[in-house]
Amino acid sequence: MNLSGKARVAGVMGWPVAHSRSPRLHGFWLREYAVDGAYVPFAVAPDQLAGALSSLRALNLAGVNLTIPHKEAAFAHVDRVSDLAAEIGAINTVTVGEDGVLHGDNTDGFGFIENIRAAATGFDFSAGPTVVLGAGGAARAVCVALLGAGARDIRLLNRTQVRAETLNDRLGQSLIVEPWVGRSSALVEAHLVVNTTSLGMTGQPPLDIDLDQLPTSALVNDLVYAPLETPLLASARQRGNVAVDGLGMLLHQARPGFAAWFGVEPEVTDALRAHIVSDLTD
Repeated sequence: MNLSGKARVAGVMGWPVAHSRSPRLHGFWLREYAVDGAYVPFAVAPDQLAGALSSLRALNLAGVNLTIPHKEAAFAHVDRVSDLAAEIGAINTVTVGEDGVLHGDNTDGFGFIENIRAAATGFDFSAGPTVVLGAGGAARAVCVALLGAGARDIRLLNRTQVRAETLNDRLGQSLIVEPWVGRSSALVEAHLVVNTTSLGMTGQPPLDIDLDQLPTSALVNDLVYAPLETPLLASARQRGNVAVDGLGMLLHQARPGFAAWFGVEPEVTDALRAHIVSDLTD
């Protein structure tokens, strides 16, 4: 990495932040496109977030990604927020304008949609019902993105139903909330299934769901990417469904921020994916 005095610098703020794969991801693109720039991790405690974000101006940084636990708290410390971030209720990307204005955005929904489209060219989100499992921050981003992509029959199920109902209220009662106990029967005639919960993640129990009533034409997406092949995806693939892991969402959500900070529109390639997969398996 060769940096000049004109180098653009961005990074990721979290607490902790050592687990973040964003430096490895953006570092790959910086080398791939020979960008005069750097992307670094910033361990920022919650009570230091306001000062850390304000310092972006003084240090002339291009911007940052935000990860746990800063995505919601950042609303109070940026100057402008995109309509999309406001609707989702979380910020994951901050860009510093030439005038020093801090602009907060959310690219998680973009990453979700682009991951599906890359895996299934021409996928029509409006072609049938969608089942979304979970009602946390990831589910908010996914549901907003689905509505924007034309999906209308979205069945939302969560282990704690009140959280699903709260999310539905936030989105203007545009979802169909169903009880968690009926998650297997909710798959009838589904066109897309998305697991946004941590179930199936390394160290967590698998998602307990029976796919027998799911059409084999449906696409199944698990946002979990550690492991890449969750029990849900393995079961879906075995019965003939298209199965899409969550790594692509991580890769695609990074594209808008990189473009804004470094002036290059990056591509998600097989080489990039292999680079990140090698980190997952180390």
